[in-house]
Amino acid sequence: MDERTPHMHLTFVPLTEDNRLSAKEILGNRVSLSKWQDDFHAHMVKAYPDLERGESAFQTGRKHIPTRLFKQAVSLSKQVRAIETALDGIGPLNAGKKKEEALALLKKWFPQMEDFSGQLKKYRVTIDDLLAENKKLEARAKASETGKMKDTLERAKLESELHNIQRLVDRIPADILEQVRREQKGKAYTKDYQL
Repeated sequence: MDERTPHMHLTFVPLTEDNRLSAKEILGNRVSLSKWQDDFHAHMVKAYPDLERGESAFQTGRKHIPTRLFKQAVSLSKQVRAIETALDGIGPLNAGKKKEEALALLKKWFPQMEDFSGQLKKYRVTIDDLLAENKKLEARAKASETGKMKDTLERAKLESELHNIQRLVDRIPADILEQVRREQKGKAYTKDYQL
């Protein structure tokens, strides 16, 4: 639950039958690792039917964006905030000192940003796909929320109508209700007889 999408990590030690540590022997290659994941999901979904599995990179054809690139983006964003703070702090009394601070930060930031931009170009298609998928998921979530709200409103409306009907029935004198029930039973008997 530490990210936007709830997820699970499975950790284990790949020991062979003779107690050697060997991921290659236990997991094999990418194809057999994917089979492990498929089998694990099939087992877990028996106990937890609502459990969903993400799409495999084999199916989507998506390339993985390296963690270091993501961390680099976060670091650059922090640096941008520091540069903005330094620039915002420049005033008539501290212009020289704050200007030097901003320049030092910018000199460090520009080469890192250029390197990041170059790496980002390699992953642009994947990033665009992820952004488009994110928009679709947000739209589905919003539609789901709207649907839940409509259901709640409809249920409240029906409960209100039921309450109003019950109040009306409670106000009808018992002898009149009994007379209506007898007449309804008589009509039902007549209909059955005519069939």
